[in-house]
Amino acid sequence: MQPVGEVAILQVSPGSSDALDLIEALDEELLRRYPGASIEGLLPEDVTDRLVFLVARIGNRPVACGAVRELDPATGEIKRMFVRPEHRGQGVARAILAALEVRAAELGYSTLRIETGSRQPEAVGLYTSAAYVAIPPFGKYVGNPYSHCFEKRIRQSYED
Repeated sequence: MQPVGEVAILQVSPGSSDALDLIEALDEELLRRYPGASIEGLLPEDVTDRLVFLVARIGNRPVACGAVRELDPATGEIKRMFVRPEHRGQGVARAILAALEVRAAELGYSTLRIETGSRQPEAVGLYTSAAYVAIPPFGKYVGNPYSHCFEKRIRQSYED
């Protein structure tokens, strides 16, 4: 693998061509890893002023994405984390995750949650190395045998 060139991280609409291209590649990979499973993507009702969708670009090419959607006013959920295979292991996912945490804190979230699957050990490794702690499955992930869920406190709540 070649080292990462200059990575630009931009907030875009989840309906932008860059976002749709990366989401399609992510969905294809998830279907390969989990044949027959349903994909838990973003829903139309997730697209609010509290949704953040980021794309990482190297040069003119979109290479990675990630989003935060609202679970409740204090809690966001990281969604749609993906890095193209040829750019993995170069810090791009970590950069997207860090940028999502900053934007989530700016929007007032104090906690972030993430769900990933048992067939994605690289994602589990990223999240645990970024100080996310394992939690029981939440929401629609309860009862999913593949789900691994994590949580991280990103800022102190004013109510604490």
